[in-house]
Amino acid sequence: MTTNKILCIDNFFLPAHDLQESRRFYAQTLGLNVHFDFSEKGLLAFRVGNDEAAIILKDSAKFPDAKPVVLLQVTDVQELYNNLTAQGVHFTKTPYRINTGWAAELQDPAGNVIGITDYK
Repeated sequence: MTTNKILCIDNFFLPAHDLQESRRFYAQTLGLNVHFDFSEKGLLAFRVGNDEAAIILKDSAKFPDAKPVVLLQVTDVQELYNNLTAQGVHFTKTPYRINTGWAAELQDPAGNVIGITDYK
């Protein structure tokens, strides 16, 4: 029996063809505050209200394969990866190390990308 759980939506990743134009749209048009600005690395995040989850824009010049991704926080990426793989789920990115823990990516039946991450 698995003890792994999906805890919450962690972040939303969206591609941005022009990061500065997107910055103006999210900040000025939508009125969102910048959560973090790593534009030099191709990442710009906006806080949505008091939610922990942010909208993170990925500069398509630096990430040409960027697609919309919903990132879910889980208790243990490796455990969930093993359980889902055993059920026949195909992962497009197997577990890999990130600054805050581990991540992996899969697709739902419609082809939408779902990322999973933990903070280990």
